[in-house]
Amino acid sequence: MQRIGFLVTANFQMMSVAALSAFEFANYAAGEALYEIAVVSEEGGLVRNSVGLMLDTTPFDTPEFDTLIVCGTPEVDPSTSAQIDYVRGAPALSRRVASICTGAFLLAEAGLLDDRRVTTHWKWTRELQARFPRLRLDEDRIFIIDGQIWTSAGMSAGVDLALGMVEEDHGAELARMVARQLVLYHRRGGGQSQHSNLLDLDAKSDRIQTALTHAKRNLKAELSVEELAEVAHLSPRQFSRAFRQETGQSPAKAVENLRIEAARLMMEQSSHPIDIVAQETGFADRERMRRAFLRAFGQPPQAIRRLARGPGSADAPGTAGILPAS
Repeated sequence: MQRIGFLVTANFQMMSVAALSAFEFANYAAGEALYEIAVVSEEGGLVRNSVGLMLDTTPFDTPEFDTLIVCGTPEVDPSTSAQIDYVRGAPALSRRVASICTGAFLLAEAGLLDDRRVTTHWKWTRELQARFPRLRLDEDRIFIIDGQIWTSAGMSAGVDLALGMVEEDHGAELARMVARQLVLYHRRGGGQSQHSNLLDLDAKSDRIQTALTHAKRNLKAELSVEELAEVAHLSPRQFSRAFRQETGQSPAKAVENLRIEAARLMMEQSSHPIDIVAQETGFADRERMRRAFLRAFGQPPQAIRRLARGPGSADAPGTAGILPAS
């Protein structure tokens, strides 16, 4: 049985400890105790989180863990020397050392992120890079594995990181079962973006929203700026300027993102050949769609389908779906 330790500090963010549910439900899904879970802090006892709730913890002097996960906080406060020393010694005792969200700062203070690829919540990427220039920051990933060090983005990404650990330990099928028991609509792979196309495309005016609705309903069409501008009853120049102001994207980029979203859903929910998916979503050919998927997900369409279908699919084993990138 593997021991998983969650390290919390004062004012820890409650969502970051939600990742322990992945290990809890791995035990249920497997029908045996694969993991033993503990929550530790510097002094042990009750630790208050960011919403004022208290969590009982055990002190640092507990037995060593197979995996130590450092939880994040809403704001980055200086770590104590005891916390830094404890985390600095973790790689010698643990097979994996991980952080969720701003927990990366404590790993960095302990020197564990030097010369490693890492990520954290997008809000804190610039500060992390500025304070610790030796690390190699990838600011738009859900989670990153570099040797025995795992780092994840914002709080919910900690669940994805934990599921990745379950998959590494016990295979994709168990990770998929756990994701289902947690009622996760998608189980996100570490390589995808922290951002969502659909959240980014939030038009404020009726004219731009009408153009977006037209684009969603007519993805097979060319959807030129001129066509969308006509739907919005604006000149192409006015439309392009207003569209970028409201969505932060060019019309061409927004249309590509909508096509990526539609193609991803078709890849996950149907058995259509890739050529048909490309045609139905307006990419015209599979190569153009492949390039778009690589830009958005860092993976080709076939990999997205494998991840969505899980073990036993005709394509190959995998775990579950991936959300779009912007």
